[in-house]
Amino acid sequence: MSVSPPRPRSLPLTALRAFEAAARLGSFAAAAQELGVTPGAVSAHIKTLEDALGAPLFHRRAKAVELTAPGARALPEFTAAFDQLARAVQTLRDEAAPAVVHIATLPSVAQFWLSPRLPALRQAMPEVAISVTALETPPNLKRTPYDLCLFFDPSQGQPVERDVIFPVCAPNLAAQLSRPEDLRNVPCLTDTTWDRDWMHWLAAVDLSEKVTPRGPVYSLYALAVEETLNGAGVLIGHAALLAPLLQSGRLVAPFATKVTLPDALRLWRLPGRGSAAAVNQVAEWLKSSAGEEILQS
Repeated sequence: MSVSPPRPRSLPLTALRAFEAAARLGSFAAAAQELGVTPGAVSAHIKTLEDALGAPLFHRRAKAVELTAPGARALPEFTAAFDQLARAVQTLRDEAAPAVVHIATLPSVAQFWLSPRLPALRQAMPEVAISVTALETPPNLKRTPYDLCLFFDPSQGQPVERDVIFPVCAPNLAAQLSRPEDLRNVPCLTDTTWDRDWMHWLAAVDLSEKVTPRGPVYSLYALAVEETLNGAGVLIGHAALLAPLLQSGRLVAPFATKVTLPDALRLWRLPGRGSAAAVNQVAEWLKSSAGEEILQS
């Protein structure tokens, strides 16, 4: 007579992933954002682990969570394990679907910088399928299924283009602007992504204390650009994004002063991808497409 005793249940992988993310980030909310779930789901996963282990993994505070001693001792091994799992998944994806590349980038970069380049990229690499996801913040490539990140960032990846900013407006409005002080008399448009742009530029022309930008605020840079094209006001333009509109004359720069910000447009991917992987080919093509504006890393 065979004996088949019940096996002890393993700890759920999804719950372990939630623990690692919450422990590494120090927040259930931040872990939920990284994992694409709700904070309640992360909390439920942690509770499942704690019930199975019979011990708490976190001390819950009013505005944060803190690891218990057992959780803190386990975290480095879990982080290393999930890092290794991410590399294995990359290898599997490169082997199974070698010509699929997932790009994560800012909505404004997706619309103004990346999208105009996609037709030429498809023509140069017809065998490669490109998907683009617009995100407000860079994802963690070790924990998300993206291949490339393209963001204005001061630290990560290889610089692709400088972030040069200056006021832009429609040609008919530019006729009213002969010197920066004239900005007092026209709407100054702002978007929430780059809400400090006016501060940087006005400081460069020594008008921080003399001119206070007043005008509509937009949640998307694309909306602000569209209204600028419509003549609604003056916007701080990012040269890397608006170069085609400036070259066509649909937008003009009424003043000569330009400011280069430290957060260059940067492109990065996880190391270790095979030399022939499509992600590497796409990354090199995108860097070369920036032409003379490419920065040396």
